[in-house]
Amino acid sequence: MRKVIGVLLFLIHGTVFSQTRPNIVLFLVDDMGWQDCSVPFWKELTPLNKIYHTPNMERLAAEGMKFTNAYATPVCTPTRSSLMSGMNAAHHGITNWTSPKKNNSTDDTDAEMQPALWKLNGLSPQPGIEKTTYANTFPSILKKAGYFTIHVGKAHWASMGTPGADPKNMGFIVNIAGHAGGHPQSYLGEDNYGNMPGKAQPQAVPDLEAYFGTDTFLTEALTKEALNALDAPIQNKQPFFISMAHYAVHTPIMLDKRFVQKYFDAGMDSTEAKYAALVEGMDKSLGDLMNYLKQKKVDQNTIIIFMSDNGGLSLSPLRGGAAHTQNLPLKAGKGSVYEGGIREPMIVKWPGVIKPKTIANQYIIAEDFFPTILEMAKVTHYSTVQTIDGKSFLPILKNDKYTDTSRILIWHYPNKWQSKDGPGINYFSAIRKGAWKMIYSMRTGKKELYNLAEDIGEQKDLSSAYPQKVNSLSILLSNQLRKWDAPMPFLKSTNKKVPMPDELH
Repeated sequence: MRKVIGVLLFLIHGTVFSQTRPNIVLFLVDDMGWQDCSVPFWKELTPLNKIYHTPNMERLAAEGMKFTNAYATPVCTPTRSSLMSGMNAAHHGITNWTSPKKNNSTDDTDAEMQPALWKLNGLSPQPGIEKTTYANTFPSILKKAGYFTIHVGKAHWASMGTPGADPKNMGFIVNIAGHAGGHPQSYLGEDNYGNMPGKAQPQAVPDLEAYFGTDTFLTEALTKEALNALDAPIQNKQPFFISMAHYAVHTPIMLDKRFVQKYFDAGMDSTEAKYAALVEGMDKSLGDLMNYLKQKKVDQNTIIIFMSDNGGLSLSPLRGGAAHTQNLPLKAGKGSVYEGGIREPMIVKWPGVIKPKTIANQYIIAEDFFPTILEMAKVTHYSTVQTIDGKSFLPILKNDKYTDTSRILIWHYPNKWQSKDGPGINYFSAIRKGAWKMIYSMRTGKKELYNLAEDIGEQKDLSSAYPQKVNSLSILLSNQLRKWDAPMPFLKSTNKKVPMPDELH
């Protein structure tokens, strides 16, 4: 059916396309930790890399470039909004995950803090929508430039009842299973992916009725639908952009019987085995997509970008309540501004441009994808209502030795994600310049300083040894937050915003 729709759209537009521009695949995984794969994104293979089986990620890395310093934000919606808008989270103001329900803050209550006035309804392609940020998205620009745009899987840019909740309003011609929900109600076709009469919640996954009542795992159903949707643009020789945004490996951790037995046999406990199977199912999807592109003879003109939207879940029953067990040597995990919450597995393949088996150590961040993807697509003349904070990483793709230590990256999480404070979770900002990273606690005013080149695990706080470095980074961070009018929480004791880092000495 979707194949017919694609052909009809082609006929309506009446355009004959000459395939001179590359196809682009953004393969985005949900909640995947830096170490949750068999590909090492550090200087060495770790014991954690040996747990997981991801041969297709290995294949992609062998054919492309690995990024060892790729960053997202601590939680999902801010990253996804930065990808779509090219804005830093402190700038677009969508600093926490958005609720499926409109005007519903997802911040936990706190004894000392009043919530920041963040854009809790998310990103919007239309102006004037309450508690949203209005922005032009890069898929809408690609669409205007002649690209066939497809979204598959998790969207989670905005709350229900706002325009940004529907991927078709965000520049996608085809949408499969993308909506306001941030995780699936169920991964199981036997459960209709949550669409059970009288039991459906806002997280029930839409659009997959053909698989209801079958034993088709959600990751597999999304992959099959994605490949079906690609038939039309490939047949028409129309350049395509596909956002392949899996719900995996987000909770609920459910058994994918295709892969789980080997992990049980290895002695892993039930939850860990199920999680590893979720990872392997995601990897199979990547392999199926790569095989399909090769079969259709478009693989040599297709860019594949692999990325995760935040660090791996650490403070949860999944990990027995222990912190950073799946992100070591990185500290902490999802929700944190420490490296375990923001550093991501990233791989880019671009035949003819990227040298195979290369490694880039230059740091990049989620908002960089906006200008990069448009430059990849040779779309150079466009305007946006928002100021773009991202910087194209094409120079890195063409030269893996590219280095820029003068650039600053900023993370801003003025929210309460969990009821308990874990490492770097709840009311933190951070800045990186070169190898130096400073972390600021809005609750305590404490500033920590780390040299990531020497201490990737952020174990040795150097703030006392380098006070001038702390001072200079405090000024840089504060000035940028002021420029962006970044949301800040309020102290209940004074009813005033928490101080900026440069206001505390």
